[in-house]
Amino acid sequence: MIAPRFDVLPPLAVYVHLPWCVRKCPYCDFNSHEARGEIPQDAYVDALLADLELSLPTVWGRKVHAAFIGGGTPSLFAPAAIDRLLAGLRARLPFLPGAEVTMEANPGTFERERFAGFRAAGVNRLSLGVQSFDDAKLAVLGRIHSADEARRAAEAALAIFGNVNLDFMFALPGQTLGECERDVDAALALGTPHLSFYQLTLEPNTLFHAQPPLGLPDADASADMQELVAAGLRRAGFHRYEVSAYARAGAQCAHNLNYWRFGDYLGLGAGAHAKLSQAGGIVREVRWKRPRDYVEKVAAGQPAMERREVAREEIGFEFMLNALRLTEGVPAALFAERTGFPLAVVARPLAEGAKRGLIVDDPSRVAATELGQRFLNTTLELFLPRAAAVTTAVPVALDRLTR
Repeated sequence: MIAPRFDVLPPLAVYVHLPWCVRKCPYCDFNSHEARGEIPQDAYVDALLADLELSLPTVWGRKVHAAFIGGGTPSLFAPAAIDRLLAGLRARLPFLPGAEVTMEANPGTFERERFAGFRAAGVNRLSLGVQSFDDAKLAVLGRIHSADEARRAAEAALAIFGNVNLDFMFALPGQTLGECERDVDAALALGTPHLSFYQLTLEPNTLFHAQPPLGLPDADASADMQELVAAGLRRAGFHRYEVSAYARAGAQCAHNLNYWRFGDYLGLGAGAHAKLSQAGGIVREVRWKRPRDYVEKVAAGQPAMERREVAREEIGFEFMLNALRLTEGVPAALFAERTGFPLAVVARPLAEGAKRGLIVDDPSRVAATELGQRFLNTTLELFLPRAAAVTTAVPVALDRLTR
């Protein structure tokens, strides 16, 4: 077996998962758990920092380019707990000056003083889960906030952080093209530098998958909404740099760009994923998913539920799963830099993709065509190991990495 060779290790980011939420949304397939009673914030932060201590040998000496606190609903945690978490991370890992530190928040847990406390703790970018400004649609989605609460939270976030992402969904039950356009207009009116628009999908192991809501737009209507979103944001000066992510100049999410460019990331917390490049290859880890199990396993010195080395025959799919989401793709040379293998290992599927109009025919760049991005799963299947399936080969839920 040929081992990968890294001249320089990829950039390193840190992802921290805080899994609790007020109520599980019927479309959500993330590792989130309804908070029943008081959240054990201090014990959980202790476990996160102990997990980091155990992981230090795998990242020793490497600088952190970006950090992301996701969930669940991280804004359920007190600013003091977030402050202790970030102080603990910085005490153990060298962060680059001005490194992006993103935190997810729910408008239903909004308090201006709380947001200011997160900013004082070191969070410098907020990602706010709005989903829609239509109260009826929010009710169907099971969200705990109203449209007015979302507006107030967004306005406060922009005043306190400046660097803010707002999450929206389209192709909602009963949604018309006009209603989708109103959400786009309302989002633009707030003046945020980054927007994410996702199509509602019925993921396995969710309530919506078991009991599909009535009135879901068909494929043609959903495609029309996606085109409307893209056109409206483009006219407003936003650049679509990833399948679901739009940003004004200089406001792209550094943490998620690191994912899509196949950088490394250390994952801490219940159910968190990690990808770490080492001399012998690329290692993927998954933490224990239930919060109580995670805390207990960390105390026993065993935070990882799964740990495996990425095989040579899997590397092409794993790289393309990320890189092809970027509308401009990546330089061809990045494949060898980030995987440790020459681009020749994916020469055949690249050629086949170019022949079918799914991959850009450019030896200096790896990118999907507009057709290839529209049918991204079909494009990615070109890079799957033989006898594999997309559902079993995907290492992480990529839509989770776009906030």
